[in-house]
Amino acid sequence: MSYFPYTYGQSYHPPYNAYAGTHSYERTSVYPRYPYPVTDNTGHYNSYLIDGYRNMRLTDYGPNPFVIDINQATRQNQTFRTTLWTGEHLQVTLMSIGVGEDIGLEMHPNVDQFLRVEQGFGVVEMGSSKNTMDFRRTIQDDSAIIIPAGTWHNIINIGNSPLRLYSIYAPPNHPFNTVHPTKQDAMEKEHHHSHHNGTIFGKTPDEWIMHTQFLVEEGLEDYKKGVNMTHILQEFILMGVLVGKGFSPEKAYEMVEEWERTGESKLLQQSKQM
Repeated sequence: MSYFPYTYGQSYHPPYNAYAGTHSYERTSVYPRYPYPVTDNTGHYNSYLIDGYRNMRLTDYGPNPFVIDINQATRQNQTFRTTLWTGEHLQVTLMSIGVGEDIGLEMHPNVDQFLRVEQGFGVVEMGSSKNTMDFRRTIQDDSAIIIPAGTWHNIINIGNSPLRLYSIYAPPNHPFNTVHPTKQDAMEKEHHHSHHNGTIFGKTPDEWIMHTQFLVEEGLEDYKKGVNMTHILQEFILMGVLVGKGFSPEKAYEMVEEWERTGESKLLQQSKQM
């Protein structure tokens, strides 16, 4: 079947011989160009809406309804990190990683992450710990990367041009309207923000205590039962490490108990008999 493009304000003649000499059809684009400036939810002029997606205003538009050419926005971005949309449950950020640079080895205990490369060439590394980065893949235009919560990861630019990508965090991982012009700015501001608001990986010290209260109560129960103190410390320190890797306290408790019960951990079985 032949394709006949619709043209704005011109007659369209269908390729059906039985009607070709009888009727003339007019089609009007359902996406007309506006003859007046278009503003976003904040009242600011958005040139990309009416000017061929050029000169986008890159700022944080969350949590309002929003539509954007994400490919163009990502390629236009010149900063190491700029938040584009921050809501209650997820966040979109734009990133530009310089030649030979990387994001930096990091881990988000309670945040799943999706990234998509729009320009450039690089490598992504992931693993269960800093010393076990056993997942390594090359990435380039159109590559999608999924990073589960609790996974250590890094992205390195090994190409000869900036590596430009966008990232989706669920839940959000950076403050609203974050702008980090360079990686150094990001490191300094993230460090300052963490100490300024008293949070570590998104929780205050008291919130971490409340988060791990389940483990404290289980440890006290074992103590009351007369369980060997070495065994209790081994188990619950190990559970705390797993919580730091992103597991819930309940899941961490279940895993360690399973290791002991099945004999996967001989040391836990031995300390329980002491």
